[in-house]
Amino acid sequence: MRLRIEHTTRYEFSQPVSHGLQRLRLTPKSTQGQKVLDWQMRFTGASLEVEYDDHHHNRTTLILIEPGARSVEIRCEGLVATADNHGVIGQISGHMPLWSFLGQSPLTRPGPKVRSILAEIDVPRGDTLATLHRLSALVLERVAYVTGETEVRTTGEEAAVLGKGVCQDHAHIFIGGARALGLPARYVSGYLMMDDRIEQEAGHAWAEVYVENLGWVGFDVSNGISPDERYIRVATGRDYTEAAPVTGMSWGPGESVLAVRLAVEQQHTEQ
Repeated sequence: MRLRIEHTTRYEFSQPVSHGLQRLRLTPKSTQGQKVLDWQMRFTGASLEVEYDDHHHNRTTLILIEPGARSVEIRCEGLVATADNHGVIGQISGHMPLWSFLGQSPLTRPGPKVRSILAEIDVPRGDTLATLHRLSALVLERVAYVTGETEVRTTGEEAAVLGKGVCQDHAHIFIGGARALGLPARYVSGYLMMDDRIEQEAGHAWAEVYVENLGWVGFDVSNGISPDERYIRVATGRDYTEAAPVTGMSWGPGESVLAVRLAVEQQHTEQ
């Protein structure tokens, strides 16, 4: 499948910005199950500072906000060929050792509520894939997909107690649970082509777990499946903070408003 992506992130500032810096993880790489055919990034109100691969092998771009800017726009466009590998990514891992994906972070650390979900897993010991699929199903059963109830700083445990959340929350709960079971797990940010729409409000997030003899395997808790050819991986990290598409800071007296426009659609060969 060939997927066409158009992703625009725009910040409007109520007062001119004196200076600012943003870190972008918005460039996918060719990996198992995906090949980047074309990818371009353009900026308005900012300039390129440097590009590099971070410790998770994410392509990272730093941009400087122009002094006096009242808005910044980041526009990404690209074409990616994808294949369905049933969620199996394999051994690729960047520079981080597997043990680094076993430690909990504040966003993933299980509390009593997440541990109660783990206690419900009723799969024979030793069947790792079945255990993970059951964990994924339990998280979705206990934490309904509801937008507007959580935000980027919400922990997995907080979302579990609330019983509501979005893909980021589902991923954090699942990652924390997998690590509690002794399995290396990581967060993935990327894109998903929805079956019922082209325009979307945001990117997507899911989890990957390292399974012996398979390597990294993806689990999209929010949709109850392993990623297929409709998914594009962009960045990975131990939690959201290490795979966030856009982070940064700006200096100025005013407020900022964020607007995102995202379109993901299949491109047919005659296009």
